[in-house]
Amino acid sequence: MPIKVLAFATGPRRHGNSETLLDWVLASMGEEPGVEVEKFALSEITVNPCRGCNACEVLNKCVQRDDMDMLHDKIVEADCIVFATPIYCMGICSQGKALVDRAQVFRSRKYVLKLPVVPPERQGKRLGIFIAAAGQKFDYVFDGATLSVKCFFHVIEVKDRDIEYLLVRGVDAAGEVETHPTAQGEARAAGKQAVARLREMLAASPGSRRDS
Repeated sequence: MPIKVLAFATGPRRHGNSETLLDWVLASMGEEPGVEVEKFALSEITVNPCRGCNACEVLNKCVQRDDMDMLHDKIVEADCIVFATPIYCMGICSQGKALVDRAQVFRSRKYVLKLPVVPPERQGKRLGIFIAAAGQKFDYVFDGATLSVKCFFHVIEVKDRDIEYLLVRGVDAAGEVETHPTAQGEARAAGKQAVARLREMLAASPGSRRDS
């Protein structure tokens, strides 16, 4: 079976610094045999904000009909989910936050309805990658965004220990990441590392990994 990688470029500006980092990671992963990569730019599809109606706690689905219908199933089926965002006001951009908030349906399924998000045999065998680019160089510039994305990964059954990070500071102007001295090498290495780890995870027998 192929390794399925699902990627989200969440920034409102196409081919910005965070999406460039994402493309480097995906290119590296796609070079590996048996890896299928699918990428969505949220600026080109429709993911409406969560309405906070809590209907998903009863219906086990969102009442809104938009492109989240398609993304929902792809999120469940993917072995690896990659989330890339620029940092705006110390957090993820609004398009990315809409995707995170619409994952409320998975939270309702998991914690309210007590239903599985993925089959038991796939738990502990999903990898998340968080990619972010920030113009600022503060030590804490990624802290707020990281908390939101960890929540997203948690409700779609990607454990904290199975999240990898590519966080690049000091790239603000369009295309600035392309002149960063280490970013491209780090991105390609992250892609290779992720595929190697996924192969190990998927080869493991059910229940062989401890929950955390």
